[in-house]
Amino acid sequence: MNSSICVADESCVDDLVLLLKSLFTQEAEFRFDEDAQRRGLLAILTTPSVGTILVIRENGRIVGMVSLLYTVSTALGGRVALLEDMVIEKSSRKKGYGRTLLKACLRYAKENGCLRITLLTDHDNDVAIAFYESEGFRRSPMIPLRLVNAM
Repeated sequence: MNSSICVADESCVDDLVLLLKSLFTQEAEFRFDEDAQRRGLLAILTTPSVGTILVIRENGRIVGMVSLLYTVSTALGGRVALLEDMVIEKSSRKKGYGRTLLKACLRYAKENGCLRITLLTDHDNDVAIAFYESEGFRRSPMIPLRLVNAM
């Protein structure tokens, strides 16, 4: 495995949009919208206090990404993160890149003061659930609720 992991910057946006297209075709709740995804990525990449995107490269080419979005937990009294948009391109799966990227993400979050990481995955995505559980994530008794387009 000839891979490297780094923090993404604005020059990565086109590759990240393609990865999100791949991800959003798998998820039940989201639809791919190139303009929206590009705006979201740029909002993260240009405002480090909002979040960080890590990418994994295979022979110099971006083949995966994960984003951390930051907030503050009053329960824990400090910075926490939401892990979003973890995806490895289809042709690069089953090579250990996902596990490598996730471990780097968890290390990065800890080094940057995050006290907890929360993630959401489709309730019927057994492969993803097993993957995250194998890395120490546990199911929460909390239930996610969303209010979309009501503002």
